[in-house]
This record gives sequence, structure tokens and C-alpha cells, in this order.
Amino acid sequence: MNRIIIDCNKKEGIISPELHSHFIEFLGACIYDGIWVGEESEIENYGGIRKAAADALSALEPPIIRWPGGCYADTYHWRNGIGERSKRPVTYNENFGTFERDDNQFGIHEFMELCRITGAKPWLNINLLSGSVGEMRDWVEYCNRREETELSLLRKKNGSPEPFMVEYWGIGNECWAGGGNMTAEMYAEEFRKYSSAMPLCDSRNPDSGFSMKRIASGADGNKPKERVEWTRRFFKALGQFRQPRLDAMDLHFYNWNVENPDDRDVAFSEEGWYKVINSCLELEDVLKEQYDLIQEGLSGFPEAEGFFPVTEPKCDLVVGEWGNWHGSSFKSRPALWQQCTMRDAITTALTLDIFHRNCRLVKAACVAQTVNVLNSLILTQGKQTILTPNYDIFMMYKVHRGAEKLSLRTENTSSVISGEGAFGKAGGSTLENIHAFASEKGNHVFVNLINADMAKEQEIFLEFSDGGKLRPESVRTIFAENAQDYNSAEEPDKIRSRQGTLPEEKDGGFLYRAKPASVSVLTFTAV
Repeated sequence: MNRIIIDCNKKEGIISPELHSHFIEFLGACIYDGIWVGEESEIENYGGIRKAAADALSALEPPIIRWPGGCYADTYHWRNGIGERSKRPVTYNENFGTFERDDNQFGIHEFMELCRITGAKPWLNINLLSGSVGEMRDWVEYCNRREETELSLLRKKNGSPEPFMVEYWGIGNECWAGGGNMTAEMYAEEFRKYSSAMPLCDSRNPDSGFSMKRIASGADGNKPKERVEWTRRFFKALGQFRQPRLDAMDLHFYNWNVENPDDRDVAFSEEGWYKVINSCLELEDVLKEQYDLIQEGLSGFPEAEGFFPVTEPKCDLVVGEWGNWHGSSFKSRPALWQQCTMRDAITTALTLDIFHRNCRLVKAACVAQTVNVLNSLILTQGKQTILTPNYDIFMMYKVHRGAEKLSLRTENTSSVISGEGAFGKAGGSTLENIHAFASEKGNHVFVNLINADMAKEQEIFLEFSDGGKLRPESVRTIFAENAQDYNSAEEPDKIRSRQGTLPEEKDGGFLYRAKPASVSVLTFTAV
């Protein structure tokens, strides 16, 4: 039996809701057909935005949505997406094999309407590669200027008299690859210009509560040597003389599954199951490594001279893109379309729990991508909108937003269950295939239990140390009869979360039986 002890008196940081954020891009069918169907479509819509997708996102309450890319951001010119839709220019999208014309029907106003409907804060990525500092300045002015200027009046003419108050601004995307194949030093020079030129708008007033965040393009999280060098050299270059404003660094990490062509999104062996699940756990080490490198870089900034006070340098770590990337998606049309089974749901839960555990290190994270691309929460097929098991994981995990992380350990070791080497290969010991996370909010304790064993039900014994008297209130669980099952247009609800059986109170704790390949969220209430 697996024994897990949760210490309700040892709180280890507040879980930022922004860790549950999202990413959408002009890639494949993410925007067109996925989110945008047009006002004349027979598919129900809110002014052109697919109603079913918007409603599903509204229920999810996404904290942030990142747009327009991704790689597309560095070929996107924002003025193409404003004004009367029938007069917008037609361009062509070559990013990641999309290879389709772009009528620019979904622009900044349409994106802001999606954010309004869903309650999300917008994160805009500017065009650093093929754009200019002036184009970036104009976009910020257009979005955020309250005073009457030519650009704010143009925004008003286009239907938005009030400023959008966009807080998050990504300065370039993956500048080490599609964003320019830059060296860290080259990018540091570009970042200096763009950050320094960004208009202040309302953020100049400290009492307004509004502050624009300048987000730097971070390292490629999947390249162990390069990512260390990139971050270290970027901060070394930025540390010379005076520093521009820097608020966050955007790390990207994908759980690649491309080596075996026979391992596909919906067809895989037991070995393939464990490989993908084990591989996602590397992210934990990457987060700790990059956080330490950022702190090291900030500490190397020179002490400011002169009379005027300078705030202490600070840079948050954020993850702008994460998720499973199966090799079969490269052959998909639309581009990078892939299905999501319980294997993807398990790794989605594991990754969110990595962010939860490291809530003091990472402040925001965006799943890639929300609709029709890679690790999707939503798939569309004609008029039909299908919610993947990943969607249910995000819904189940909403309870942790704003909660305090609790320390936990197993009975036979004092180490905190952190996912570091916690999952063994197929046929490993039972404890190797159990993962847990706990948080507390108000008079509730929420416990995530993941049984990553592909075939075996697991018994888990929970104890609460110094937590007073707790009683089990509810269980929400998700599992599949077959690990390769998925939700389709024919069977849209084949895998759905459901009410689970309450744990049995026994020997001063609680005994829970976790189904194979399952994720459960147990809610306990203080008596």
C-alpha cells in the first residue's frame, strides 16, 4: 500500500492562477475553424467567434490567453487585422506547415472580444523579427492609450473607445530559432531597444494598479546545453552598463514524442505510454535550473550610480508554451492537429502539478495549444466542438488556483514527492507510478492523486499531520476503459470526469483506490 502524509501546517507558497493559462496561434486550425468561424457561419457564434468553444473556455475561466504566436508573431503585422474585415489584406501563413492564406479576419479587436467573453487577460507577442520598434510602439499606443491621439482615435473608430489595457507584452518569440536564429547577445541588443521604446500609457501612474510587463524570449527548454548558455549569456549581455526594464523571461518546453514512428497520438504500446509520461517530468529540473540562472544573472548587474533611486532588478520565470508533441502531428492536416488520450491527460496533470509544486519559481504558464493544435483542450470538426480529457484536467484542477501548496511525503522516505524520478519504467514498483499534490484554501484541503500505472489499480493511504479533523467531501476522477480511448465527433464524451467514490476512513487516515491510468482530485473539509 502507498502511504502519503500531508503536513497541513507546512505551507510552501501560493499557487498563481496564471499557471493555468493558454496559448493560441495562427497555426493549423487553431484560430480559423477552431475559434473563428465568421459571423455568416451556420455554426453558432458570438460575432464570428465559435460559441461552443467560447462557452467552454468561459467555464474554464482562463487567467491569460497568449496570442498571436508563437512563430506567427514574428511575421504578423497588427494593422492587417484592424478595420472593416472585407477590406483587410490577404496574406499567407507558412508557419509550421500551415501553408494557407490568411484573410486576417481575426485581429486585435476579435482577440480582445474573446478575452472579454472568457474573462482572460491578454498576452500579446510583438513582431520583433520582421517588424520594427515603431510598429511595436504603435501597437501599444493603439491598445493602451487613454488620451486622444491619432491611434487611440483609430481604435475608437474601429469600435473600441476604451483602451484594452494589455498588461503582458512578449518581445519576440523563440529568438534562438524561428524568431531570427539569434545569439543571446544579438537578442539582448534587440530587447534593449524594444523594451526602452515601449510607451508607458497608464502604467506611469503607480496608483492606477496597472503595469505593463516586458517579457523576454527565454531559452529552448528542450536543449540542455544551449538553454544554460542562452540564459547565462543573455543576462551577461544585458548586464553591461544600464539595464532596460525586464519583467519576465519566457521559457518553452515540449514533451517530444518523435523517435518512434509507430508511436502515434492514439496508438501506442505500454513502453510508449511510460516513455511519454516519464519524459514530461524533466520540466521540473529545467524550471529549477532556469530560475537559478535568472537569479545568477540579476545578481551580476552592476550597482547603479547617481542620485536617482533605481529599483532592485527582478525577473519572473514564465512558461509561454508547454505540452505533448507527438511525431504523428507533423503529417496532420490541418497542421499539428493531434488527438488526446488518457496518456495526454496524465501528462497534463503531471505538468500542472510541476508548476504547482514550483509555484515560488514560476509565475505563469500557457498550455500549447488551446484549440486544434498539439496538447489541445478543445477540438473542432465542422459544427461539432469536442472537449478532450485535457479540458477535464484543467476543470478539475481549478480548485488549486490561489491556494497554498502543502508539504507532503511518503511513509518510507522523508523526501517530498516532487516527481523527480518518481515514475519508473513499465513494471516498476507501485509507488513509482503514484503521484500526489496537495493544497489548502479556506477550510478545504485539495489532494491530487495520479495513478500512472497503465493497467493496475492502486491503493493509497492518506494521512494528515497537524491538520485537525478533516472529512472527505467529494472526489472528482477521470479515467478510460482503454488507455488509447479518446473523445471524437462520434463519441464526444467517451472520457469525462465524474464523481468518484469517497475514500474509506481507516486507522486515523483515509484509504483511496485509484483506478489504472487515472487522475483524481479529493476534497477534504475541516470539521
